[in-house]
Amino acid sequence: MRRAYPVGMEAVARFFGADVQWTRPGPTTAERWTDLRYAVYWLLAAACGLEFLRGMGAVDNAPAQILWQYVGTASGALLLALRRSHPLVTAAGAAVHMLVLGVLIPPVMSTLPMQVIYFFALFSGVSWARDRRALTYVVGGVVAVMFLWLTWAFALTSGVSKLTRSLGIEDPATVTGLLSPTTSVVLYTVLNNIFFFGGAILLGQMSWRGAWRTAEVVRQAETIRQQTARLRDQAVVAERLRIARELHDVVAHHVSVMGVQASAARRVLTRDPEAAATALSAVETSSRQAVGQMRDLLGTLRSGEKAADGTDGDATGETNRTPQPDLAALEELIDQAAAPTLEIGFRLVETPEGAAAQVSPPVQLSCYRIVQESLANVRRHSTATRANVVVRVAEDWVEVEVVDNGSPRPGTSGTGLGQLGMRERAQHLGGLAEMGPRRVGGYRVRVRFPVSGTPPTDPSDGAASDAGAAPLVESGR
Repeated sequence: MRRAYPVGMEAVARFFGADVQWTRPGPTTAERWTDLRYAVYWLLAAACGLEFLRGMGAVDNAPAQILWQYVGTASGALLLALRRSHPLVTAAGAAVHMLVLGVLIPPVMSTLPMQVIYFFALFSGVSWARDRRALTYVVGGVVAVMFLWLTWAFALTSGVSKLTRSLGIEDPATVTGLLSPTTSVVLYTVLNNIFFFGGAILLGQMSWRGAWRTAEVVRQAETIRQQTARLRDQAVVAERLRIARELHDVVAHHVSVMGVQASAARRVLTRDPEAAATALSAVETSSRQAVGQMRDLLGTLRSGEKAADGTDGDATGETNRTPQPDLAALEELIDQAAAPTLEIGFRLVETPEGAAAQVSPPVQLSCYRIVQESLANVRRHSTATRANVVVRVAEDWVEVEVVDNGSPRPGTSGTGLGQLGMRERAQHLGGLAEMGPRRVGGYRVRVRFPVSGTPPTDPSDGAASDAGAAPLVESGR
């Protein structure tokens, strides 16, 4: 809850950063010892200055004894030992010290070392204050002390006459300025104090804001570093999932084909050697294709590595790899997946003619892999004797549908990674996936992608909508 300020103080509080949600860190132990060391240095400098004044006779008429002169000097200098650990105490203490010393021992208070000490104490209070609201009131108190001191010096003592005489003005009538000597002395002293206190406050505030901006830059840099690390981790996970999908689809398809063909060869080995030889040839072909696709996949993964001489290239030096599968390769895939016990039909529907050529390569690859994985699941987990593959391509979307007429084969439940991979492919390219048993029997997998493979920016548009595309509902065959 925001705290209210007295009338006229809100703008001052904003100037001092009372509304900034940042607290300057306190000093370290090493910095505290540094402040103490410099306070001792200033004590020695102030003591030397006092002794020089005593040698010139400037403090012979001071109302206090020499002991109290040194006590006043030492207490002011030692305030600087607290300038970063207790900045508000330092600023307020310097103001009170200046007032008391100015009343009791004016010559000591007016020495240059003491004036520098007061300036630096006020600067440190503004620069290092962690409670900016309290700082607002402390600065107000310091300004009040300044005016109290001026009032005491001019109204209650003979300060004006002393200053006039120190300037060598015996007869005010001889002065030719626009203002009288008394007015000039008062205004000059007030202006000098405004520059003195105002300069310390402004420089301290500039120092605090500089530290705040530096902290903001450091915080933003750390946020960027964390976001970069998070994005890098996400990219690694996404790439691992992509590799897992590719490996699963390639290996599962070819292994299932080899299993079906090997089983067929075993059954007809003695009765029909020619059919067995054909089945074993299919096993050989599928194994070669599996090895080839695995090598292509590994080559793609290594394509981003740097060679020893710093040039781009994979570790084997191969640059010519088999192109990634696309929609045109589906017919060959279906021919390979077909078996004596499984008939597979294929149909490509393009609206308009030639629309398949406009489908982006990532979408074509995903369509191929989904058909590949769906047919592998039919062979492994279904009693189906027939499966149909339909690919529909329109101007804005492409849809893959694989249906079969079987039922689940007992004892062949899989891990579910294949279907998970299909759903991930659809999600990655902005599509929708639907898979499950059909009401009329069999199983269906249907996935739809936008042609570009880019998720729509407007949820009401693109492949994820019902506008411009057939809804994902079951259709007759």
